[in-house]
Amino acid sequence: MEIEHRSLLNLYNASMPSTSNARLERVLSQLKLYEHPLLSFSAKAKGEGVEVLIQFKDPKVPVHTYSFDLHPRDLDDPQFEWSFQRQLYDALHDYFVEMFIRTPQDRSDRQRRGL
Repeated sequence: MEIEHRSLLNLYNASMPSTSNARLERVLSQLKLYEHPLLSFSAKAKGEGVEVLIQFKDPKVPVHTYSFDLHPRDLDDPQFEWSFQRQLYDALHDYFVEMFIRTPQDRSDRQRRGL
């Protein structure tokens, strides 16, 4: 009897879309609304949440892939579309700042170059 119950439960679970897949699909559908000439966007499930990846399109430029996590509470929020846009724009700001090769804070580099 217990084996039959587990079999039915496994069959039921396999036929139901998982919450993490629904969350990933929600993010992917939002990412389709964004197009950028320098960057590409993707996402993958990460536990119960989603990891968003931002990549520089030109492979000749050695720039890392930027990522940020979306937590279940953010993904399930009725205002998700607006909060997602804010998180994406914040991530873009951070990513572009991280791309600097030199900043005024690089004191040893400034001294070496006589700047």
